[in-house]
Amino acid sequence: MNISLQGKTALVCGSSQGIGLATAIELAALGATCILTARNEARLKAAVAQLAADTGQAHRYIVSDFSDPGEVTDLAADLALEGPVHILVNNTGGPAAGPILEAPTSAFADAFSQHVLCNQILAQALVPGMISAGYGRIINIVSTSVKAPLKNLGVSNTTRWAVAAWAKTLANELAQHGITVNNVLPGSTLTDRLEKLFNAAAAARNVSPDTVAEEWRNEIPMKRFGEAHEIAAMAAFLASPAASYVTGTSIAVDGGKTPVS
Repeated sequence: MNISLQGKTALVCGSSQGIGLATAIELAALGATCILTARNEARLKAAVAQLAADTGQAHRYIVSDFSDPGEVTDLAADLALEGPVHILVNNTGGPAAGPILEAPTSAFADAFSQHVLCNQILAQALVPGMISAGYGRIINIVSTSVKAPLKNLGVSNTTRWAVAAWAKTLANELAQHGITVNNVLPGSTLTDRLEKLFNAAAAARNVSPDTVAEEWRNEIPMKRFGEAHEIAAMAAFLASPAASYVTGTSIAVDGGKTPVS
């Protein structure tokens, strides 16, 4: 099975920590040259230092804020001029927790901008290079809410479904070029995001975060939370030549929790 990414360049968004960083580590280990982007420059510097570097790999980072589509537009335009980016990993922090009726309309607009619009900006700029290079992989780190809405995540559920619809449409349009578009759906994964969700759920119910964590863990057939590197492994496979006939899919990596749809 060919999973080598030698000679490939990958842009990994939200890669200063968590699943984004774990994905960059996996892609680099397979031979890709990684461009990391996120808001925190200090974390990006530390992240780049964690990537395996062999002959031909020159990993680097670009500071960008996905709450500002203008910054993403500039980032995308600059990268398109430099040469083909073969692998695009769309990964952005999720919206705050809360019931959907309590969410202001601005929360929906902000989340749609950060996830759907920024994905679109990057795809429009980078897909022509993928076509010319004869290789393209677009991987979106989304959520299992694409399969079944999650409690107390009204804005997130809505936005994730929008990303999934965007991705499936794009996958159909790009399939003739051999470019694949897929979604990785992490379940409860040990990241800062999960801790924030524990705290929000605990505050809403006036219980301890540990109580919430134990309840959530018991709902997972494997009886444990995922690790970032386990999510990253799926993203890395989808980025590889071995996944050339996999497109338009949403793959849950969740220990078996998500029900069959």
